[in-house]
Amino acid sequence: QTRWQDWYAVLEHELTEVRKHCEQVVVIGLSMGGALVTRLAQEHGPRIGGLVLINPAFTITDPRREILPLLQHVLPTVPGIVSDIKRTDGEPEIGYERVPLKALYSQTQLWKTVVADLPEVNQPVLLFRSRIDHVVPAESSALFLSRVGSTEVTEMVLTDSYHVATLDNDAPKIERETLRFIERVTVWSAS
Repeated sequence: QTRWQDWYAVLEHELTEVRKHCEQVVVIGLSMGGALVTRLAQEHGPRIGGLVLINPAFTITDPRREILPLLQHVLPTVPGIVSDIKRTDGEPEIGYERVPLKALYSQTQLWKTVVADLPEVNQPVLLFRSRIDHVVPAESSALFLSRVGSTEVTEMVLTDSYHVATLDNDAPKIERETLRFIERVTVWSAS
């Protein structure tokens, strides 16, 4: 029953709460969360000090996307995609068994909005992209990189993880590089 505007409203609320306690905020998003936090950066400009994206979803290459506006009225759900993780000894991703097509269609509308406004993103960006991702195509990150307005963009290719890289072999690298990025783009002051 929810749409991208509902998901985004939760993020805006949380940003307001965090800003009550923190002068500087760096937002981080994985997959669809990448598109949502990019929207935060677009709409809240200087209130966002940096953007970390992990296998962000801005598009899909599935040809069925073209008929999704009609298909969502005929087919309520499709099987979910979870645990696209290379690592075999870790925790599995918890996700939905089924994906509502109305919600998926709504996500494509989010992508249109975010991609159209990518030149407005001027915060420093750290982008992680898995070399092999069975969920989000490499074209998604390429689209972001070709349109983003920021002059400070670092792309890191993850060679030992699939889509859910935060639960995969490259998770320590993501953590380490994200902390370095945050330290670099924020100003720490002793009070």
